[in-house]
Amino acid sequence: MNFTKMHGLGNNYVIFNQLDDPNNVLEEQMYPELSRKVSDVNFGIGSDGIILLCPSQMANFKMRIFNEDGSEAKNCGNGLRCVAKFLFDFGYATEPRFTIETLGGVVHVEVELDKKQSVQYVNVDMGEPKLLKGMIPMEGDPFMPAMNEPHTFGGDEYQLSCVSMGNPHAIIFVADVNAIPLEEIGPLIEQDSLFPDRVNVGIVQVKGRQEIDYRVWERGSGITMACGTGACAAVVAATMNQLLDRNETVTVHLPGGDLAVTWDEQGHVWKRGEASYICHGELDF
Repeated sequence: MNFTKMHGLGNNYVIFNQLDDPNNVLEEQMYPELSRKVSDVNFGIGSDGIILLCPSQMANFKMRIFNEDGSEAKNCGNGLRCVAKFLFDFGYATEPRFTIETLGGVVHVEVELDKKQSVQYVNVDMGEPKLLKGMIPMEGDPFMPAMNEPHTFGGDEYQLSCVSMGNPHAIIFVADVNAIPLEEIGPLIEQDSLFPDRVNVGIVQVKGRQEIDYRVWERGSGITMACGTGACAAVVAATMNQLLDRNETVTVHLPGGDLAVTWDEQGHVWKRGEASYICHGELDF
């Protein structure tokens, strides 16, 4: 199987192009095993999961994301930037604006080129955030939002602000993102019965009206260097809690680098950032 490994701010994925390579197409039940094997740093390639590039009947292209543990994700902001760069750089996309189907819906992307005419930045329209518990999903009144709502995990109380950006996020605002034991509270919240489909857990420190720090525990993968949908969810949650201003571009500092996120007046969340190649190769599977 032929692969390309890419990363968006250190959030890295092994991409299998199924658009014109029949060797990369497997039986459906094999993809969770493939993701677990590939993601293993000792016996595989090492990654946060895999991405399949597929034909789409509702968009220009389709991507499927499988997490490190083999579960399939609905969306991935950093993965979308990697996919957009790959599709344009290798000539599959011939216009700077195109669409990508995900399990979370169809996403519009626009690429910005460098002097060598390869993709330097990718702007992604992440769509409208979902704020109601039934849409996240989350236990409780399905028609009510969960903003700064207290819940107890492992004997400690945390204020959760929950947002779905195609996948679910529970955001916690803190004074210092580096002082929180994310490796402990992350799995507790992710797997709590409060979230029937599990949840991504983000901790946020607001540093100004246009700047936040963000760390994430991703469901199915653990602590990662970056999470694009989580950065978007963090900006939405902070705005809903009146810590940021609507329609302003916010710099989100993640361990792997920075993203620019804007929740516009039309209700859409836009994310701008880079993506990079790591290597190309062949995998025996």
